[in-house]
Amino acid sequence: MNKIIIVDDHSLFREGIKLLIENEGFGEVIAEAENGQVFLDLLENLAPDMVIMDIEMPVMDGLEAAKKALKMRPDLKILVLTMLSEKANYFDMINAGAMGFVLKTSGKQEFEKAINAIMCGESYFSNELLRQIIQNIKTQTPATVEKTKFEITELTDREREVLEYLCEGLTIPEIATMLFLSSKTVETYRSALLKKTNSKNTINLVLFAIKNKIVEI
Repeated sequence: MNKIIIVDDHSLFREGIKLLIENEGFGEVIAEAENGQVFLDLLENLAPDMVIMDIEMPVMDGLEAAKKALKMRPDLKILVLTMLSEKANYFDMINAGAMGFVLKTSGKQEFEKAINAIMCGESYFSNELLRQIIQNIKTQTPATVEKTKFEITELTDREREVLEYLCEGLTIPEIATMLFLSSKTVETYRSALLKKTNSKNTINLVLFAIKNKIVEI
């Protein structure tokens, strides 16, 4: 069973997430922390598979905690809790090593989907959050959008199909079902996309594709 630590400065929210995780059998909550520093202290003696963590917290925020935690335990999987109203820097969290983002208002199905995807080594973005980020990117001026020499012709037709589905928030098994392929084959296409775009994970790949208009969402 997945061993999980919940990090959030609101005790009632932590308790709610804990009940959801344990009642639905998504994992075992082995500890809770009210800020990043307390979490790092716990990490000295615990070996969680995943941390579900807020971004905005007192004493030490999620960004600093994520960076330090991954130095201590490089295999730790980080799922970020957020709200649509927050002006959080998702790109910094992604670069720090976060594998997924889910809204605090998400229901049990989305939490299950996010936890399962991340524990399988995939990235996960709440669809509502992804749409907001896409909209933010679209409203940026040309000067603020990352430049690249990447050409769409470098991708095969099948790679473009896989990329479009990834940008819609589908998981590897879901894409495999849509394209009548095995998950292993889809993972091979994803790996090729990561290499061609010089992206370190699926989230980076999706943001790269949207920023550079490789796909239209």
